[in-house]
Amino acid sequence: MFKFILLSIFAYLFGSIPTAFLIGKAKGVDVREIGSKSITETNLARALGWRYGMVGGIFDVLKGFLPTFFGKIFLTNNWQIILVAILPTLGHNLPIFLKFKHGGRGASTFFGASLALIGIKFFLPLFILWFLIFALTRITGLTNLIFPWIFSFFMYFWYKLGFFPLQYFIFGIFETILINFALRNNIKRLLEGKEPKSPLKF
Repeated sequence: MFKFILLSIFAYLFGSIPTAFLIGKAKGVDVREIGSKSITETNLARALGWRYGMVGGIFDVLKGFLPTFFGKIFLTNNWQIILVAILPTLGHNLPIFLKFKHGGRGASTFFGASLALIGIKFFLPLFILWFLIFALTRITGLTNLIFPWIFSFFMYFWYKLGFFPLQYFIFGIFETILINFALRNNIKRLLEGKEPKSPLKF
């Protein structure tokens, strides 16, 4: 139980590190005052260019990957593992270091946790699906809105095939709720036709 409590605290606090905010501040830009006013890598890319956005994204992936990776090593209870996997996304969306405001949307942190949870063999085809949706829409918010549902569907399918425990499907559902809630303003802009396209080019 001590390991679980310690990993849970680490997962939330590590997820709360406002990567895009810190990178922006280092370059003299406050991402909370531009674009979507959120600490997302997309907003960072709008402010400083796609290279900085990619760096922010990599760190946000690590925020989900490392706690989940440690959780799988040190914990044996699947319910405890998925809670540790969910907490970085919660921390990213509601960062204690920014008084629970201006959080990100959680997609990259979710990717990192998912990769650590299910492994590259299962994660890679799902990431290819994410990339295809993004390439077709060029709208990050829409892609990240759709993808957690696809992930949850596959987790249920793979659970039925015996590849993963039911708790991994529950992880997908909770992450879907967190990310969809964080994207509520994006949903409103999508319905109004005002959601901007990604600054990333192919």
